[in-house]
Parts: sequence; C-alpha cells; structure tokens
Amino acid sequence: MAGLGNGARRYPRSSGRTGSRSGPDRATLGIIGLVCAVAGFFTLGIVLGPAAIVCGWLAMGRTWAGSRPVPALVAVVLGAIDTLLAIIWLAGATGTGNGLL
Repeated sequence: MAGLGNGARRYPRSSGRTGSRSGPDRATLGIIGLVCAVAGFFTLGIVLGPAAIVCGWLAMGRTWAGSRPVPALVAVVLGAIDTLLAIIWLAGATGTGNGLL
C-alpha cells in the first residue's frame, strides 16, 4: 500500500503551490506600488510614479480583466497622476527662454 498514490516524499509541494516563489507576491507588490505612489507626491515623482505603475500592474497580474486588488489599482492610478504632474512640473520648470539667459 505504501507505493500507491503520490507520496509526500516524492512531491513535497502541494499542487496549488507549484509556481515560482522567488519574487514578491502580488499583495506585496500592490503595497509597494501604493507606497511609491504616495511618496511620489512629495519627492521624486518622475521616478516613483512609473515605479508605482509597474508595481501596481504586476500586482494586478498584468491584466485589467477579473477582480483587481484595491491597493494595486490605487497604485496604478496614483502613479499615473504622479507621473503626469511630474512631467508638467518639469515642462514648466524649463521655461520659454530658448536658451538665452
């Protein structure tokens, strides 16, 4: 009877957890994206905004279909606003001097 079925010694991982576990999971990516988006409003928006968008997109599973975790969706939206505001701020900071003083 010991040779029948899939024993725990041959297959130590259950069938539900056979994916790669080397990187952060989706919930962690959503929270990281949310933190980046909020911090981007105060400093380095041009860097933290796109980082928030990427983390939120990866946390959503790279798709808009199906149920989306709230922190991931908020991270994508705030990251986009953050990036847009940073680009507007940079465009306004350059001025219209045409390089003359």
